[in-house]
Amino acid sequence: MSHYLIELYSPNAKWNALPAEQRQHFLASLQEAMGGLSSLGIEVLSLAATEHDIDHASDHRFMGIWRFPNQQACQALLAGIKASGWYEYFDHVNAAGAEGGFAQHLAELAKDSQLV
Repeated sequence: MSHYLIELYSPNAKWNALPAEQRQHFLASLQEAMGGLSSLGIEVLSLAATEHDIDHASDHRFMGIWRFPNQQACQALLAGIKASGWYEYFDHVNAAGAEGGFAQHLAELAKDSQLV
Protein backbone atom coordinates (compact mmCIF):
# COMPACT_ATOMS: atom_id res chain seq x y z
CA MET A 1 0.00 0.00 0.00
CA SER A 2 1.40 3.39 -0.98
CA HIS A 3 2.22 6.03 1.59
CA TYR A 4 2.15 9.81 0.99
CA LEU A 5 3.86 12.87 2.44
CA ILE A 6 2.69 16.44 1.95
CA GLU A 7 5.06 19.23 2.95
CA LEU A 8 4.24 22.92 3.27
CA TYR A 9 7.11 25.33 3.77
CA SER A 10 8.30 28.92 3.54
CA PRO A 11 11.81 30.36 3.76
CA ASN A 12 12.50 31.81 7.21
CA ALA A 13 14.66 34.74 8.33
CA LYS A 14 17.76 32.53 8.64
CA TRP A 15 17.40 31.45 4.98
CA ASN A 16 16.78 35.00 3.85
CA ALA A 17 19.94 36.13 5.67
CA LEU A 18 22.17 33.59 3.90
CA PRO A 19 24.38 34.95 1.14
CA ALA A 20 23.39 33.72 -2.34
CA GLU A 21 26.53 31.55 -2.59
CA GLN A 22 25.67 29.66 0.61
CA ARG A 23 22.08 29.16 -0.54
CA GLN A 24 23.32 27.71 -3.84
CA HIS A 25 25.74 25.41 -2.03
CA PHE A 26 22.97 24.16 0.29
CA LEU A 27 20.57 23.57 -2.62
CA ALA A 28 23.25 21.81 -4.68
CA SER A 29 23.95 19.42 -1.81
CA LEU A 30 20.21 18.68 -1.55
CA GLN A 31 20.00 17.95 -5.25
CA GLU A 32 22.92 15.55 -5.00
CA ALA A 33 21.39 13.77 -1.98
CA MET A 34 18.04 13.39 -3.75
CA GLY A 35 19.62 11.55 -6.69
CA GLY A 36 19.15 8.08 -5.23
CA LEU A 37 15.54 8.41 -4.10
CA SER A 38 13.99 6.69 -7.10
CA SER A 39 16.03 3.57 -6.37
CA LEU A 40 14.15 3.39 -3.04
CA GLY A 41 10.80 3.66 -4.81
CA ILE A 42 10.31 7.27 -3.69
CA GLU A 43 8.41 9.41 -6.20
CA VAL A 44 8.12 13.18 -6.30
CA LEU A 45 4.57 13.96 -7.39
CA SER A 46 4.96 17.73 -7.13
CA LEU A 47 7.39 20.34 -5.83
CA ALA A 48 5.87 23.75 -6.52
CA ALA A 49 4.90 27.18 -5.32
CA THR A 50 1.53 27.20 -3.59
CA GLU A 51 -1.46 29.04 -4.99
CA HIS A 52 -2.83 31.68 -2.67
CA ASP A 53 -6.00 32.60 -4.55
CA ILE A 54 -7.96 29.57 -3.33
CA ASP A 55 -10.42 29.20 -0.48
CA HIS A 56 -8.67 28.60 2.89
CA ALA A 57 -5.19 28.83 1.35
CA SER A 58 -2.13 28.04 3.42
CA ASP A 59 0.27 30.91 4.06
CA HIS A 60 3.17 28.62 3.16
CA ARG A 61 4.91 29.55 -0.10
CA PHE A 62 5.84 26.06 -1.33
CA MET A 63 4.61 22.46 -1.25
CA GLY A 64 5.99 19.02 -1.82
CA ILE A 65 3.94 15.90 -2.49
CA TRP A 66 5.68 12.52 -2.35
CA ARG A 67 4.61 8.88 -2.83
CA PHE A 68 6.41 5.97 -1.15
CA PRO A 69 6.12 2.20 -1.42
CA ASN A 70 5.78 2.00 2.39
CA GLN A 71 5.97 3.98 5.62
CA GLN A 72 9.63 3.06 6.14
CA ALA A 73 10.63 4.84 2.90
CA CYS A 74 8.70 7.92 4.07
CA GLN A 75 10.50 7.85 7.40
CA ALA A 76 13.84 7.53 5.58
CA LEU A 77 13.14 10.65 3.53
CA LEU A 78 12.01 12.58 6.61
CA ALA A 79 15.20 11.57 8.42
CA GLY A 80 17.25 12.79 5.46
CA ILE A 81 15.39 16.10 5.35
CA LYS A 82 16.04 16.63 9.05
CA ALA A 83 19.71 15.66 8.76
CA SER A 84 20.20 18.10 5.87
CA GLY A 85 19.45 21.08 8.10
CA TRP A 86 16.35 21.96 6.06
CA TYR A 87 14.22 22.75 9.11
CA GLU A 88 16.72 25.42 10.19
CA TYR A 89 15.99 27.42 7.04
CA PHE A 90 12.29 26.82 6.39
CA ASP A 91 9.11 27.10 8.41
CA HIS A 92 7.79 23.65 7.65
CA VAL A 93 4.88 21.32 8.38
CA ASN A 94 4.42 17.70 7.29
CA ALA A 95 1.38 15.50 6.87
CA ALA A 96 1.75 11.80 6.05
CA GLY A 97 -0.62 8.90 5.62
CA ALA A 98 -1.41 5.71 3.78
CA GLU A 99 -3.29 5.49 0.52
CA GLY A 100 -7.05 5.62 0.97
CA GLY A 101 -10.29 6.15 -0.88
CA PHE A 102 -13.36 8.29 -0.48
CA ALA A 103 -15.57 5.62 1.15
CA GLN A 104 -12.84 4.69 3.63
CA HIS A 105 -12.27 8.34 4.46
CA LEU A 106 -15.98 8.99 5.07
CA ALA A 107 -16.09 5.98 7.39
CA GLU A 108 -13.06 7.32 9.32
CA LEU A 109 -14.71 10.74 9.62
CA ALA A 110 -17.94 9.18 10.87
CA LYS A 111 -16.06 7.10 13.42
CA ASP A 112 -14.11 10.13 14.71
CA SER A 113 -17.25 12.23 15.02
CA GLN A 114 -18.84 9.54 17.19
CA LEU A 115 -15.91 9.75 19.61
CA VAL A 116 -16.39 13.45 20.32
